[in-house]
Amino acid sequence: MARRQQAHFLIVTYPSQGHVTPARHLARRLVHGAGARATVCVPVSAFRKMFPADDGEVVVEEEGGAVAYAAYSDGYDGGFDRAVDDHTRYMAQLSTVGARTVAGVLRRLRGEGRPVTCAVYTLLLPWVAGVARDHGVGAVAVFWIQPTTALAAYYHYFRGGRDAVVAAAASGDASAEVNLLPGLPPLRVRDIPSFLAITSDDDPFAFVLSEFAELIDTLERGGGGGGELPTYVLANTFDAMERDALASLRPHIDVVAVGPVLSFLHDADETKTASSPNDLFDHDGGGYLDWLGTKPARSVVYISFGSSSVMSKNQVAEIAAAMAESKKPFLWVIRKDNCKDDDDDNEAIKKLVAAAAAADTGGGGMAVEWCDQARVLSHASVGCFVTHCGWNSTVEAVACGVPVVAAPQYSDQGTSAWVVERIGVGVRAAARAGDGVVEAAELGRCVGAAMSEAVAGRAAAWREEARAAVARGGASERNLREFMRRFVPK
Repeated sequence: MARRQQAHFLIVTYPSQGHVTPARHLARRLVHGAGARATVCVPVSAFRKMFPADDGEVVVEEEGGAVAYAAYSDGYDGGFDRAVDDHTRYMAQLSTVGARTVAGVLRRLRGEGRPVTCAVYTLLLPWVAGVARDHGVGAVAVFWIQPTTALAAYYHYFRGGRDAVVAAAASGDASAEVNLLPGLPPLRVRDIPSFLAITSDDDPFAFVLSEFAELIDTLERGGGGGGELPTYVLANTFDAMERDALASLRPHIDVVAVGPVLSFLHDADETKTASSPNDLFDHDGGGYLDWLGTKPARSVVYISFGSSSVMSKNQVAEIAAAMAESKKPFLWVIRKDNCKDDDDDNEAIKKLVAAAAAADTGGGGMAVEWCDQARVLSHASVGCFVTHCGWNSTVEAVACGVPVVAAPQYSDQGTSAWVVERIGVGVRAAARAGDGVVEAAELGRCVGAAMSEAVAGRAAAWREEARAAVARGGASERNLREFMRRFVPK
C-alpha cells in the first residue's frame, strides 16, 4: 500500500532573529504537533551563523520529528550592515535575488520527492507568493509575527483610514486619538505602528509602507482575482488575547489564530528545552541561570530590549539609576554590538552597567550580552520584564505569566504595549519628549506597579489562557489542525 504523502511547508524568513526564531517555533509545531514536513528557508548570512560547519541543507533531528533548514540568497550573503548598507537597495536585491534562489529551493525539493504544498513567509517578503504560484505550490500563508491589532491597523489604514491617521500624526501629539479599527476603542498615535505615522517620502523607512500596501492587496479576499493563490494569515496570537482585532479582519482576510507559537509550551520539561540551538546570537553560557536560582521567587527585574533595538548611553544611565534606587536584583541583557560604532559610548555604557551590577540593590545585579530568554522568563525568580515590547517578547512574557514594563521604540512595539495595557498584564512607561528616553523615576514607578499583586495576578491568569489555547483541544490548536487539513495531498 502506498504511503500517504505528507503536507510540506516551506517557511521563508527575513534575515533577523525576530523573524527566524518564531519561524523555527512554527516549524516545530507543524512537525511535532501535526505530523507535517517543514523546511525553514533563511538567507545565507543567517544560515552560516546558525550552522557554520554546514552548507546547503541541514536536518535537525528532534524528539517527534525533524525540521529541515535550507539557505537562499538575498544578495547580501555577507550580511546586511544597517550602518553602511541602504535599506531600499537591500529590499530590491532581496526581491530579485531572493525570488530566483527560493525558486531553486522549490525545484530541488520537488526533484527530491518532497514537493512543497504550502509556502509560508514572514513579513517584508510578499514576492514569495509569486514564486510559489509559478512553481505549482497550492497555497501561501503569511506568518504574522506582530500583534494582529497591528495587522488590523495596516488593513484599515489602506482601506479608508489613511487621512485620519495622517491628520493625527501631523498634529505632533502622540496622545492624539485615531478612530481606525471597527469594534475597538480609539488608538492614540503612539499606539499605531510607527510606519503609519510617516508623513514624508524622505523618511528612511518610507519604503516600508509600500511593502505593507502590497501585502494587504495580496491578503484581501478577492484581491487580484484570476490566477492568484489563496493566501492565509497564520497569526501568532490567540482568540482571547486579540478577539476584537481578529473579528475586524475576518470579513476581509482569512486569518487563523494559532498562537502562542512557542516550542517550550509543548516540551515535557520547558525549563531545559525552552529555546532552539543554533540561534543567530551566542548565549553567555548558563551562569545567569545559576544566579537566578539564588534569588527569591518573583524578585528579579529582567531587562532586555531585543535583538535589534539599541539603547542610547542616556537610556542606559537612566536604567542603571532606576535599578540602584529600586533595591531589586536585576538581570540585564545588553548586547556587545549596542554601541559598536562609538568606542567612547561603548566604554561608558560598560561602566554604567558594571556600576549598577555592583551596587547594593537588595541582591545585586548581573549583566550579560545574550541569554535564553524563554528560560529566563520561565524561571520562578523573575518578577518583571522591562522590554521594548517586540511581539515575540510580549507573547513569551504572557505565556510565562511575567508582568511587563513596556518601553516601545518603533514599528509595532507601541501596538504591543497597547495590547499589554488592555489585557492588564503590565504598564507602559512614559518616554521623555525629544529623545524618547524613559527616565529613572518613571521606570522605577512602572517596575513597582508591574510587580504589584494585582498585575501579577492578572499575568498569572493570562498565562493559563495562553497555554490553554495551544493545549490539545484549545482554540489555537484546533485552528492549526483545521488549517493543515487543507494541505494534505490527496
